[in-house]
This record gives sequence, C-alpha cells and structure tokens, in this order.
Amino acid sequence: MEINEQVKAILGYGAICDHCLGRFFGKRSHGLSNDERGRGLRIALALADNQPYTPFSGTCWVCGNFFDNIPLWADRVAGAVQGLEFSTFLVGCRVPPLIAENEEMVWSDLSLADPEPFKSEVNREVGKAVSVRTGKAGDIKKPEVVAILDPLAGTVEVQVNSVFFYGRYQKFERGIPQTHWDCRACRGKGCEKCNFTGAQYLDSVEELIGRPVIEVFNAENAVLHGAGREDIDARMIGTGRPFILEVVAPKKRSVDLADLEAEINRTADGRVSVAIKRWADRGEVETLKSNKAHKKYRILVEVDGELTADEFANALKSLKGVTIHQRTPQRVAHRRADKIRERNVLDIVFMGEQDGRFIVEVLGEAGLYIKELVSGDSGRTIPSLAEILKRKAHVTSLDVTQVEGAKEGE
Repeated sequence: MEINEQVKAILGYGAICDHCLGRFFGKRSHGLSNDERGRGLRIALALADNQPYTPFSGTCWVCGNFFDNIPLWADRVAGAVQGLEFSTFLVGCRVPPLIAENEEMVWSDLSLADPEPFKSEVNREVGKAVSVRTGKAGDIKKPEVVAILDPLAGTVEVQVNSVFFYGRYQKFERGIPQTHWDCRACRGKGCEKCNFTGAQYLDSVEELIGRPVIEVFNAENAVLHGAGREDIDARMIGTGRPFILEVVAPKKRSVDLADLEAEINRTADGRVSVAIKRWADRGEVETLKSNKAHKKYRILVEVDGELTADEFANALKSLKGVTIHQRTPQRVAHRRADKIRERNVLDIVFMGEQDGRFIVEVLGEAGLYIKELVSGDSGRTIPSLAEILKRKAHVTSLDVTQVEGAKEGE
C-alpha cells in the first residue's frame, strides 16, 4: 500500500492528532518529530487529492490528546524529583491498555512496517521537557532517577537508583553476624524474646556500617554484599573482607568517601572498621558474591588428651594439599542443600601453642568448612584432623585473616 493510501486509511479510523499520525511512520528517518511528520503527511495527502489542507482538531481517538499535556507532565516530574540530588534521569510510562490496543490494531490492520510505540514518544518528549525544566541530562543506560508516568491515574512515581561503593571491612568483635537477622521467634515482627526489636542480634556488620551511611546519604536503607561471610563467632581481621554497600534510594549522592569512611569508623567504635576504596556499580555485586577467592584463617584447636606439639604438627602435614570431601555440615544443614563438596587445603601450618591449645594457619579454597576440617563433623568431613589424630578435636576460636578481592584502585 502506497503511503498516501496508508494515511487515508488511518484517517478513516477517526480524528487523529499529528503526533499519533506521524508516529505510525515514526521509524522512517526524515529528521522530523512525529507531530511535524504527521502534519506533513496531511499536507501531502491534501495536495495529492487536490483538496485544501485541514489541520487536526478535536479529540484524538488513539491517545486522547495526551501530547497537549507534555508541559503539565514535565511539571509533575520536576515537582516529584524536587529535593533529590541527581545528574541523570530517565522517563518511563505505563501505557493505558486502550491506547496500546488502539495503536496495535492499526499496525496489524495496515501491516505498518515503521511505527514507533506511544511509550517511546512519551518518554522522549516528556524527557526533553523535563531536561529543560531541571537542567539535568537524560540517560537511558544508567539513570540516577527514573520517573514513571501513569496517564490513567495522572501521577508520577519516582524510583531513585541505588549508589554503590566498594571497600573492605574488619570485624573485631565475635558474636556479630554479617547481615541483619530477623528474630527467629517472630520473624521480625517484634516479640518478648527479642525485646520487641524484631532482631535476633542487636547489631550486624551491615547495620554498623549502614547506619551512618543511611544518615549521610539521607537514604532508605543500606544493604551489604560481601565476598563470602564469616561465622558469627569468627573475627574478620588482617586484610579485611571485600564488600560492596548498596545505598538504597539516596536523596543525596555527592558524598566524600574519605569523610564517609571516617564517620563509619567513628560510630562503629572499634567493633567494625572499614576501608572504602572506590565507587562501584550494580554489575559488580554479582561478580563479588560469586568470587571463588582463597581464604586464610588463624584458628585455635583444642584436642582431647595429651599431645605433643610435634605430634600435632605432623598430623597437620597430612592435610596439606589434600582434597577434602565435606558433606554439608550439621550446623548449616537447615539452610543449605545437603550435598558433598570437594575443597582443597592449599596450605596448613602449625604456629605454636597458647593456653594448652594449638595455633594453626590454614589457606583453603573458597567454601572449605574450617571447623569441620578439624572436628570431622561426625564423619561428614573426610579426611579431618580428628580422624588423623584418632581423637576429638575442635576449633575454639577462628579468625579470617585474608580474603582476595577485586580491583581496588580508582
């Protein structure tokens, strides 16, 4: 069908605005806006039919004259983002079902090859108007703020994208979990067992870092993504554990990371310490969490009965370089799949004695359960130190001293 015939067929559906008429041919490259294209198509058809040009008037059957209200929608967006600090934004739209149905019917009936969806034009045109009002730049790939228009409700919903930074934390106090735990009894609702806090533990690494962050960024929440996790009764010392902190819905974004680091360390009061390395992004979170880095531990081992240091050191040598078969430990079986994992002991060294216990340093593959490497976990870990010694052995304290991380420079 020739283009004038297509235009005539479209006009046959009813009154249609220049925006919608032009948008049915919107992907043709003529350097025109849709409303300019629509006006041009009307003029071309009038000339071809030797008829006077009649500008559009009335109510568009496709969009209901939505595009007359672009300034109003831009004002709504500008008002909705007021008070937020941002440099880039994106406009989105929830297309009313009737509008989607109207335009898709024409596409199908006339087999149109180059239409542009209503949503695309709305996002673009409102976005341009918002940019003029706010002085901010539109960004399709990484907007800091997203404004979602709802034409049916006449409202604007604002989504503030998270801010991320990468660093390492040290945990000096045992008994602090890495992330917030809801109370087991009430599942976070608040009860007598948790003193109506909703928390199993009053503090976590996530909260000790996150509280000052939430305040500085004027954010809704802060979520810690760690490169693995240490047991609640273990310290994280030495190099510290790599982490990315996600700052959720921040109203402020331009924060000096050195000042933020100092504030976190001041408020954490020696229980937790951070070294913030750089800004990060969402894409790094999955990489960090899936990182299979080797980890080094320093542990205190207690063994039943009399045992010399040489006997203990010789037993350790039997584990160096060995592949360990570990069935999911009993202590975590309630929350992890019951399976057998193979992990290597890359190095294990006897470091001395302390109060009748033996000091050991272990370098293991990610996922190696150190406590079970010592105790054997009732035969679920093979081989184990207890099996080699033929006597009970267990870890009385554990410190993580080294965790490999990502690129940490700017």
